[in-house]
Amino acid sequence: MGISRILQKLKLRYGSQETVIRTLRGMGVQIGERCRIYSSDFGGEPWLIRIGNHVCISNDVTFVNHGLTWPFQDKYDSLTSFGAIEIRDNCQIGVRATILPNITIGPNAIVGACAVVTKDVPPNTVVAGSPARVICTIDEYEAKCREGHIDIPLDRDAAREVLVKHFWGTRE
Repeated sequence: MGISRILQKLKLRYGSQETVIRTLRGMGVQIGERCRIYSSDFGGEPWLIRIGNHVCISNDVTFVNHGLTWPFQDKYDSLTSFGAIEIRDNCQIGVRATILPNITIGPNAIVGACAVVTKDVPPNTVVAGSPARVICTIDEYEAKCREGHIDIPLDRDAAREVLVKHFWGTRE
C-alpha cells in the first residue's frame, strides 16, 4: 500500500468532516451539501457512488459497487459486474449497513443498523434486516421518535445529568 493510500485512510478515519468529505470527493464520490460521513469503506470504485444533500452515513457502512464474478475468471478473462449506488437527499444509513451494487435509496429514507440492502429503498421508508425490508414509513418512525423524545440541554454535563436521572432514576 502506497503512502498516499495510507494518508487517505488516515484522513477518512481521523479527519474532520470537512477533511473526510474533501478526501471522498477527491476519490470520486459525488457528495451533496450538509452531509455527515463517519464511514471509510467506499469500495474499489468510489466514483460509482452518489450521495445527495443532508445525508448521514454512520460508522462502518460498507459500499459494494461490484459483483461476484471470480468463479468465472478462468472462463472469461474480463467478465466483470459493476453497479452504481445512489443515496438521495435527506437519508440516514445506520451503523454497519452494507449497500450492494445497483441500489438507489430514498429520498427521505432510513436504513437500519446492520441492514444488507439488496434492492432499492423506496422514498419515505425505513428499512432494516438482512436482506433489508420495509418496516414502516418515515412518518410512522417520526411519530415513534417524538413519543420517546427526551428534552436534553446542549451542555454535555447537564445532558448527562438529565439522561442519568431519566434512565437510572435518583439513587440515595
